[in-house]
Amino acid sequence: MTPIQLTVQRPDRNTLHVTVCGSLDLVRAYDFDDAMRRIERDAPGRLLLDLRQLEFLDTTGLSRVLAVRRRCRRSGRRLVLVRGPLAIQRMFMLYPDEQFELVGDPAEAIATA
Repeated sequence: MTPIQLTVQRPDRNTLHVTVCGSLDLVRAYDFDDAMRRIERDAPGRLLLDLRQLEFLDTTGLSRVLAVRRRCRRSGRRLVLVRGPLAIQRMFMLYPDEQFELVGDPAEAIATA
């Protein structure tokens, strides 16, 4: 499995774009969570979590994405996910009651302020 790597960009003053690369699994889930908590401290109103380069996601990793969503809701921040590969998207089907704002391209989220 590939180590988790996060790349942070700020495409506009109201958006942080976080690209997730590698594997988000049991071994790396809490490293991801710690990194996201640090990122969220300075995040503006919209957090764009880009999953297109995510290679693997298990239920532990998915639970940490759900935790990001809960924290965003509590802080009044908008979380938008950029769809990942089909195998990653299937993991989200395990939680049909959980609603995420999904886009195919980051530009879609940035265009809809």
